[in-house]
Amino acid sequence: MSGKATNGSRQRRGMAAEDLAAAHLRSRGMKIEARNVHCGRLGELDIIARDGEYLVFVEVKSRRTLAYGAPEQAVSPSKQRRIRRLALSYLHTNRLHGAPCRFDVVAVDYRSGAPLLRHIPNAFC
Repeated sequence: MSGKATNGSRQRRGMAAEDLAAAHLRSRGMKIEARNVHCGRLGELDIIARDGEYLVFVEVKSRRTLAYGAPEQAVSPSKQRRIRRLALSYLHTNRLHGAPCRFDVVAVDYRSGAPLLRHIPNAFC
C-alpha cells in the first residue's frame, strides 16, 4: 500500500483544515458568513468572512508534507485569478457591488502531526 492519501481521507483532512481555519478566523474576531460556496461551473469559495467593513474571501490549503511545497504556495497566480472570478460572481449574485473586500489564505501544515496554521491576510489582490 502506498503512502498516498485516498480521496476520502484527503477530503476529510481538507474539511478538518477548513474547520480549523474557521475557528482561527473567529478567534481573531471575524464573523464567518459562509463556507463552501458553489459558484456554478466556476468552482467553490472555501470561506467568506466579515472583518469589520471588509468581506474576506479565504482560501484554505493544507499539506502533510512539503513534497509539493508549503500549503500557501498552492495558491498560484492562476488559482488567484480563479478565486477573484469566484469572488466577483459572489458579489454580483449577492448584490454587494462596491463592497470592500480582500483575499486571505490560511495554510494548515500537518507535518508535525498537530496542525500549524498560518493566516496570511491580504495574500493577493
